[in-house]
Amino acid sequence: MHHVASALHRANASRRRPAGFTLIEVMITVAIIGILAAVALPSYRDYILRGQLVDATNLLAAGQANMERYFQDNRTYAAVGTIYPPCDGNIPVAQRTQGLFVLTCTGSDAPTGTAYTLRATGSGAVTSFVYTINQQSVKSTVISSGAPWPAGTSACWVMKKGQSC
Repeated sequence: MHHVASALHRANASRRRPAGFTLIEVMITVAIIGILAAVALPSYRDYILRGQLVDATNLLAAGQANMERYFQDNRTYAAVGTIYPPCDGNIPVAQRTQGLFVLTCTGSDAPTGTAYTLRATGSGAVTSFVYTINQQSVKSTVISSGAPWPAGTSACWVMKKGQSC
């Protein structure tokens, strides 16, 4: 009996599948990982971009509050002698920057006695995005061509791909 059991055991051992993975199993795994990466990577990039755009809206909201304080102190939004509005180019850039956005109100946006337009212009990964707000809280977004989102102008702050006002 012992010899018969031993012979059966040897026969079963020789028919066992070798340890490891077959090529088809590895290829299926690689294909699944590729599909997941193709879906996840654009979503992740969009998520990161949306996080960077929040800096623009925070900068503009703080800038708007600072402009109103400036108006309370000076009864004008425009420069008074050597006293400049908080968004003016004479104020150090570091004080007008948040994340990848810089706050400006010069040129055609220069403050007058009763009006201003604050502009947050992106750089680096958000270089195609420009957000604005004025003294009446009218907001706009300009996305130029080359951006990861469709180009265009909106009458609100666009914070996600495909958003409409």
